[in-house]
Amino acid sequence: MATRTTGKGLLTRIGDAVEAAGAKAQEVGATIARKARVVESKAKREATVAQADAKQALGNAKRAVMRRAKAVEADAEAAIAQAKRAVKRKARSAAAGVKEAAGKVERAMGGRPAAPKRKPASTKTTVRRMTAVARTAIEEGATSVAAAARKAGSLVRRAGKAPAKTPVKTNTRTRKR
Repeated sequence: MATRTTGKGLLTRIGDAVEAAGAKAQEVGATIARKARVVESKAKREATVAQADAKQALGNAKRAVMRRAKAVEADAEAAIAQAKRAVKRKARSAAAGVKEAAGKVERAMGGRPAAPKRKPASTKTTVRRMTAVARTAIEEGATSVAAAARKAGSLVRRAGKAPAKTPVKTNTRTRKR
């Protein structure tokens, strides 16, 4: 008779292997699902960053266009103002030329008007002017006399005093310390 082994039978071992393979497949599936979630969240983050970059680039482009448009508008306004000034300047120049020509025609047609006669200076203002000049001369003379008197008084005062002793000169380089 055949001896029976006390170990597991073939079917049992196959069943255990199938169970182990199922557990392993479940583990692998869970790992793949986890990796898929990580990749998905990373893709979402990158998409959000890319969207923010695109939005910023669009804003920069809009601002650049607005800046250029404003610069062009300012240049156009400056050119218009310059043209207006040029037109006004030429109009003033033409008006001055017309006025000058009209004056020449007028002078050629009629004689020159006589220059208005000057009134003689009144004697009152002449006398007043002369007295003012005389008063100034007297004041200047008086100040120069006063200055001369001060100088003379100073000389007399100094002449009455004894001469001051002259200080002894010391040579600072050779003096001993």
